[in-house]
Amino acid sequence: MADLAERILGAVREAGQNGAPLYLKLKRSIEDAVQEGVIRPGDALPSERDIAAKAGISRVTVRKAVQDLVKGGLLVQRHGSGTFVARPVERVEQSLSLLTSFTEDMARRGMTLRSEWLERGIYAPSPDEMMVLGLSSKESVSRVSRLRIADGTPLAIERASLSAAVLPDPMAVGSSLYAALEKTGSRPVRAVQRISAANLGAVDARLLDVPTGAAGLHIERISYLATGKVVEFTRSIYRGDTYDFVAELRIGGGAEGGVSP
Repeated sequence: MADLAERILGAVREAGQNGAPLYLKLKRSIEDAVQEGVIRPGDALPSERDIAAKAGISRVTVRKAVQDLVKGGLLVQRHGSGTFVARPVERVEQSLSLLTSFTEDMARRGMTLRSEWLERGIYAPSPDEMMVLGLSSKESVSRVSRLRIADGTPLAIERASLSAAVLPDPMAVGSSLYAALEKTGSRPVRAVQRISAANLGAVDARLLDVPTGAAGLHIERISYLATGKVVEFTRSIYRGDTYDFVAELRIGGGAEGGVSP
Protein backbone atom coordinates (compact mmCIF):
# COMPACT_ATOMS: atom_id res chain seq x y z
CA MET A 1 0.00 0.00 0.00
CA ALA A 2 2.90 2.35 0.77
CA ASP A 3 4.43 1.72 -2.68
CA LEU A 4 1.06 2.42 -4.27
CA ALA A 5 0.78 5.71 -2.41
CA GLU A 6 4.27 6.68 -3.62
CA ARG A 7 3.41 5.89 -7.27
CA ILE A 8 0.18 7.87 -7.43
CA LEU A 9 1.32 10.86 -5.36
CA GLY A 10 4.74 11.74 -6.74
CA ALA A 11 3.45 14.64 -8.83
CA VAL A 12 1.46 16.15 -5.97
CA ARG A 13 4.60 17.24 -4.16
CA GLU A 14 5.41 19.54 -7.08
CA ALA A 15 2.01 21.25 -7.01
CA GLY A 16 3.34 24.43 -5.49
CA GLN A 17 5.46 25.11 -8.55
CA ASN A 18 2.56 25.57 -10.97
CA GLY A 19 0.05 27.22 -8.67
CA ALA A 20 -2.63 24.53 -9.16
CA PRO A 21 -4.83 23.86 -6.11
CA LEU A 22 -3.50 20.87 -4.22
CA TYR A 23 -6.77 18.96 -4.26
CA LEU A 24 -7.01 19.28 -8.06
CA LYS A 25 -3.43 18.07 -8.43
CA LEU A 26 -4.21 15.07 -6.25
CA LYS A 27 -7.43 14.40 -8.11
CA ARG A 28 -5.64 14.41 -11.47
CA SER A 29 -2.88 12.19 -10.10
CA ILE A 30 -5.40 9.56 -8.99
CA GLU A 31 -7.26 9.83 -12.33
CA ASP A 32 -3.99 9.30 -14.20
CA ALA A 33 -3.13 6.31 -12.01
CA VAL A 34 -6.46 4.67 -12.86
CA GLN A 35 -6.17 5.41 -16.58
CA GLU A 36 -2.62 4.03 -16.70
CA GLY A 37 -3.57 0.89 -14.80
CA VAL A 38 -1.43 1.66 -11.74
CA ILE A 39 -4.59 1.06 -9.73
CA ARG A 40 -7.33 -1.10 -11.23
CA PRO A 41 -11.09 -1.45 -10.76
CA GLY A 42 -11.76 -2.99 -7.37
CA ASP A 43 -8.40 -1.91 -5.89
CA ALA A 44 -8.44 -0.09 -2.57
CA LEU A 45 -7.00 3.40 -2.31
CA PRO A 46 -4.54 4.14 0.49
CA SER A 47 -6.17 5.71 3.55
CA GLU A 48 -6.60 9.47 3.80
CA ARG A 49 -3.94 9.50 6.49
CA ASP A 50 -1.41 7.64 4.30
CA ILE A 51 -2.12 9.84 1.28
CA ALA A 52 -1.78 13.01 3.33
CA ALA A 53 1.50 11.86 4.88
CA LYS A 54 3.05 10.71 1.58
CA ALA A 55 1.98 13.80 -0.36
CA GLY A 56 2.74 16.26 2.43
CA ILE A 57 -0.76 17.75 2.34
CA SER A 58 -3.66 18.00 4.78
CA ARG A 59 -6.33 15.33 5.22
CA VAL A 60 -8.95 17.97 4.38
CA THR A 61 -7.34 18.40 0.96
CA VAL A 62 -7.27 14.63 0.45
CA ARG A 63 -10.92 14.31 1.46
CA LYS A 64 -12.00 17.01 -1.03
CA ALA A 65 -10.18 15.32 -3.92
CA VAL A 66 -11.56 11.89 -3.04
CA GLN A 67 -15.13 13.18 -2.65
CA ASP A 68 -14.95 14.83 -6.09
CA LEU A 69 -13.87 11.50 -7.59
CA VAL A 70 -16.65 9.65 -5.75
CA LYS A 71 -19.22 12.09 -7.11
CA GLY A 72 -17.76 11.59 -10.57
CA GLY A 73 -18.11 7.82 -10.28
CA LEU A 74 -14.40 6.97 -10.51
CA LEU A 75 -14.21 5.91 -6.86
CA VAL A 76 -16.69 4.31 -4.48
CA GLN A 77 -16.69 4.43 -0.70
CA ARG A 78 -17.90 1.53 1.43
CA HIS A 79 -18.66 2.20 5.03
CA GLY A 80 -16.14 0.45 7.25
CA SER A 81 -14.11 -0.85 4.31
CA GLY A 82 -12.50 2.16 2.63
CA THR A 83 -12.32 3.75 -0.81
CA PHE A 84 -12.05 1.68 -3.99
CA VAL A 85 -11.70 2.21 -7.72
CA ALA A 86 -15.18 1.72 -9.18
CA ARG A 87 -15.73 -1.28 -11.40
CA PRO A 88 -17.09 -0.46 -14.87
CA VAL A 89 -20.80 -1.23 -15.06
CA GLU A 90 -22.33 -2.68 -18.20
CA ARG A 91 -25.45 -0.76 -19.16
CA VAL A 92 -28.70 -2.68 -19.49
CA GLU A 93 -31.17 -1.77 -22.22
CA GLN A 94 -34.85 -2.46 -21.59
CA SER A 95 -37.71 -2.05 -24.03
CA LEU A 96 -40.73 -0.07 -22.89
CA SER A 97 -43.01 -1.92 -25.30
CA LEU A 98 -42.93 -5.31 -23.52
CA LEU A 99 -44.33 -6.22 -20.11
CA THR A 100 -41.67 -8.54 -18.71
CA SER A 101 -40.25 -9.30 -15.30
CA PHE A 102 -36.76 -8.35 -14.15
CA THR A 103 -35.92 -12.07 -13.98
CA GLU A 104 -36.93 -12.57 -17.61
CA ASP A 105 -34.99 -9.49 -18.74
CA MET A 106 -31.76 -10.69 -17.12
CA ALA A 107 -32.20 -14.30 -18.32
CA ARG A 108 -32.47 -13.12 -21.94
CA ARG A 109 -29.13 -11.38 -21.54
CA GLY A 110 -27.47 -14.42 -20.01
CA MET A 111 -26.81 -12.55 -16.76
CA THR A 112 -26.67 -14.25 -13.38
CA LEU A 113 -29.43 -12.89 -11.17
CA ARG A 114 -29.89 -12.97 -7.44
CA SER A 115 -32.07 -11.04 -5.03
CA GLU A 116 -31.81 -9.87 -1.43
CA TRP A 117 -35.17 -9.67 0.32
CA LEU A 118 -35.85 -6.37 2.06
CA GLU A 119 -39.48 -6.93 3.05
CA ARG A 120 -41.97 -9.75 2.53
CA GLY A 121 -45.27 -10.08 4.36
CA ILE A 122 -48.92 -9.09 4.75
CA TYR A 123 -49.82 -5.66 6.11
CA ALA A 124 -52.59 -3.13 6.51
CA PRO A 125 -52.70 -1.11 3.26
CA SER A 126 -51.39 2.43 3.01
CA PRO A 127 -53.64 5.16 1.55
CA ASP A 128 -51.76 4.93 -1.79
CA GLU A 129 -52.15 1.14 -1.90
CA MET A 130 -55.84 1.38 -1.07
CA MET A 131 -56.42 3.90 -3.86
CA VAL A 132 -54.40 2.15 -6.59
CA LEU A 133 -55.34 -1.44 -5.76
CA GLY A 134 -58.96 -0.65 -4.93
CA LEU A 135 -58.75 -1.99 -1.36
CA SER A 136 -60.79 -1.09 1.68
CA SER A 137 -59.21 -0.34 5.03
CA LYS A 138 -60.37 -3.78 6.25
CA GLU A 139 -58.48 -5.65 3.52
CA SER A 140 -54.80 -6.59 3.57
CA VAL A 141 -51.94 -6.00 1.18
CA SER A 142 -48.99 -8.25 0.37
CA ARG A 143 -45.65 -6.51 -0.03
CA VAL A 144 -42.54 -7.98 -1.61
CA SER A 145 -39.48 -5.73 -1.68
CA ARG A 146 -36.02 -6.78 -2.80
CA LEU A 147 -32.67 -5.65 -4.07
CA ARG A 148 -32.04 -6.99 -7.58
CA ILE A 149 -28.44 -7.92 -8.41
CA ALA A 150 -27.17 -9.01 -11.84
CA ASP A 151 -23.67 -10.39 -12.37
CA GLY A 152 -22.73 -9.11 -8.92
CA THR A 153 -23.88 -5.52 -9.56
CA PRO A 154 -26.91 -4.14 -7.67
CA LEU A 155 -29.19 -2.67 -10.34
CA ALA A 156 -32.57 -1.97 -8.80
CA ILE A 157 -34.75 -1.91 -5.71
CA GLU A 158 -38.27 -3.21 -6.36
CA ARG A 159 -41.11 -2.61 -3.91
CA ALA A 160 -44.28 -4.37 -5.09
CA SER A 161 -47.73 -4.27 -3.48
CA LEU A 162 -50.62 -6.62 -4.31
CA SER A 163 -53.92 -7.48 -2.73
CA ALA A 164 -53.51 -10.30 -0.22
CA ALA A 165 -56.41 -11.99 -2.03
CA VAL A 166 -54.21 -12.17 -5.14
CA LEU A 167 -51.00 -13.08 -3.29
CA PRO A 168 -52.02 -14.74 -0.02
CA ASP A 169 -48.52 -16.11 0.69
CA PRO A 170 -45.73 -13.61 -0.13
CA MET A 171 -43.20 -16.07 1.29
CA ALA A 172 -43.94 -18.39 -1.65
CA VAL A 173 -42.51 -15.91 -4.17
CA GLY A 174 -39.22 -17.15 -5.57
CA SER A 175 -36.97 -15.42 -8.07
CA SER A 176 -39.89 -14.07 -10.13
CA LEU A 177 -43.09 -12.46 -8.85
CA TYR A 178 -44.71 -12.82 -12.27
CA ALA A 179 -43.96 -16.56 -12.31
CA ALA A 180 -45.75 -16.89 -8.96
CA LEU A 181 -48.73 -14.91 -10.27
CA GLU A 182 -48.86 -16.98 -13.43
CA LYS A 183 -49.40 -20.15 -11.38
CA THR A 184 -52.63 -18.69 -9.97
CA GLY A 185 -53.81 -17.11 -13.23
CA SER A 186 -53.09 -13.61 -11.95
CA ARG A 187 -50.17 -12.57 -14.16
CA PRO A 188 -50.78 -9.06 -15.54
CA VAL A 189 -51.24 -8.58 -19.28
CA ARG A 190 -50.64 -4.84 -19.53
CA ALA A 191 -49.25 -2.01 -17.43
CA VAL A 192 -48.92 1.74 -17.22
CA GLN A 193 -45.43 2.81 -16.26
CA ARG A 194 -44.25 6.25 -15.17
CA ILE A 195 -40.52 7.05 -15.15
CA SER A 196 -38.99 10.08 -13.47
CA ALA A 197 -35.51 11.25 -12.50
CA ALA A 198 -34.50 10.97 -8.87
CA ASN A 199 -31.51 11.64 -6.65
CA LEU A 200 -30.96 8.64 -4.42
CA GLY A 201 -31.39 8.99 -0.68
CA ALA A 202 -28.90 7.53 1.76
CA VAL A 203 -30.70 4.19 2.29
CA ASP A 204 -31.32 3.43 -1.39
CA ALA A 205 -27.84 4.64 -2.38
CA ARG A 206 -26.22 2.32 0.15
CA LEU A 207 -28.20 -0.65 -1.16
CA LEU A 208 -27.27 0.17 -4.77
CA ASP A 209 -23.62 0.81 -3.89
CA VAL A 210 -23.55 4.39 -5.20
CA PRO A 211 -22.98 7.75 -3.48
CA THR A 212 -25.89 9.46 -1.73
CA GLY A 213 -27.48 11.88 -4.18
CA ALA A 214 -26.43 9.86 -7.25
CA ALA A 215 -28.74 9.94 -10.25
CA GLY A 216 -31.41 7.28 -10.35
CA LEU A 217 -34.68 6.43 -12.05
CA HIS A 218 -37.92 6.21 -10.10
CA ILE A 219 -40.34 3.87 -11.85
CA GLU A 220 -43.97 3.44 -10.84
CA ARG A 221 -45.83 0.58 -12.50
CA ILE A 222 -49.53 -0.21 -12.27
CA SER A 223 -50.32 -3.57 -13.86
CA TYR A 224 -53.69 -4.94 -14.96
CA LEU A 225 -55.38 -8.28 -15.56
CA ALA A 226 -57.21 -8.97 -18.82
CA THR A 227 -60.43 -7.99 -16.99
CA GLY A 228 -59.06 -4.49 -16.39
CA LYS A 229 -58.60 -5.04 -12.64
CA VAL A 230 -55.40 -3.64 -11.11
CA VAL A 231 -53.27 -6.51 -9.83
CA GLU A 232 -49.87 -4.96 -9.05
CA PHE A 233 -48.55 -1.62 -7.80
CA THR A 234 -44.75 -1.46 -7.92
CA ARG A 235 -42.43 1.40 -7.09
CA SER A 236 -38.82 0.79 -8.09
CA ILE A 237 -35.53 2.65 -7.98
CA TYR A 238 -32.98 1.89 -10.71
CA ARG A 239 -29.38 3.02 -10.87
CA GLY A 240 -29.10 5.81 -13.39
CA ASP A 241 -25.68 4.65 -14.60
CA THR A 242 -26.81 1.15 -15.54
CA TYR A 243 -30.18 1.37 -17.26
CA ASP A 244 -31.34 2.64 -20.64
CA PHE A 245 -35.05 2.47 -21.42
CA VAL A 246 -35.87 2.24 -25.12
CA ALA A 247 -39.22 2.88 -26.83
CA GLU A 248 -40.17 2.50 -30.48
CA LEU A 249 -42.07 5.57 -31.71
CA ARG A 250 -44.39 5.70 -34.69
CA ILE A 251 -45.76 8.73 -36.49
CA GLY A 252 -49.50 8.97 -36.01
CA GLY A 253 -52.26 10.76 -37.93
CA GLY A 254 -51.81 9.17 -41.35
CA ALA A 255 -49.17 9.81 -43.99
CA GLU A 256 -48.60 13.43 -43.03
CA GLY A 257 -48.32 12.45 -39.39
CA GLY A 258 -48.75 15.94 -38.07
CA VAL A 259 -45.24 15.83 -36.63
CA SER A 260 -42.56 18.27 -37.70
CA PRO A 261 -39.15 16.79 -38.48
